[in-house]
Amino acid sequence: MTLKLDDVTLAYRIAAGAGAILKGIRSGGLVRGKELGACGDELAQTWIATVLKEHRPDDGVLSEEAPDDPEERLKHDRVWIIDPLDGTREFSTGRLDWAVHVSLVENNTPVAAAVAMPDAHRVWRSDNVRAVGGPLSNKIAVSRTRPAACSDYVAEKLDAELVPMGSAGAKSMSVLLGDADAYIHSGGQHEWDSAAPVGVCQAAGLHCSRLDGSPLVYNQEDTWLPDLVICRKEIAGDILKAVAEFEANEA
Repeated sequence: MTLKLDDVTLAYRIAAGAGAILKGIRSGGLVRGKELGACGDELAQTWIATVLKEHRPDDGVLSEEAPDDPEERLKHDRVWIIDPLDGTREFSTGRLDWAVHVSLVENNTPVAAAVAMPDAHRVWRSDNVRAVGGPLSNKIAVSRTRPAACSDYVAEKLDAELVPMGSAGAKSMSVLLGDADAYIHSGGQHEWDSAAPVGVCQAAGLHCSRLDGSPLVYNQEDTWLPDLVICRKEIAGDILKAVAEFEANEA
């Protein structure tokens, strides 16, 4: 008999289980470099797909590591959006800032989500999470390889330091933990890069939106999302204003 699990618990267990698989693949140094990343992507995807087929056979799935059939996927009211290994480059090179993303989307919004950072021994779940408050860190998390075009301008306006990181999950969780006040990104991502982090961060009380302040909308035919910001609510207005000023100056 299949174990009866609610959606958030299932997301949590998938994220934790995939993280354990990935750490096992990396242990011992038997596979390295690009082959390690490819192996991690493939095995984590296979296991997650098997779990979802067993526990949620009637739901749709969108995953970075599986072919997408938008016509079929959009027939479903419930769609799991998965990144089995977010930050493959970081995982492959022994860095800590990689993650596993698992989210369930209904009505274009994440309703259950979990983000695992296995090397940090942490898994966050959207039904039991709270963002760290207190003094601002005056730091903004950005991509190590593709920082947002507006990031220098926003940092100057907020008198903040830019902190490059790997995985989108790692950057998002740094805001949740209070290590950064915001995570900003432009230049595009796919839905699987942000659905689970946004689901967790929204549940924790953080601001999550596009850089123009419009909502993040998931389970679209085109899975490309141009930009996003995840930040503490008290500075959301300042960040959105700075981004708008930057865009106006660039026009």
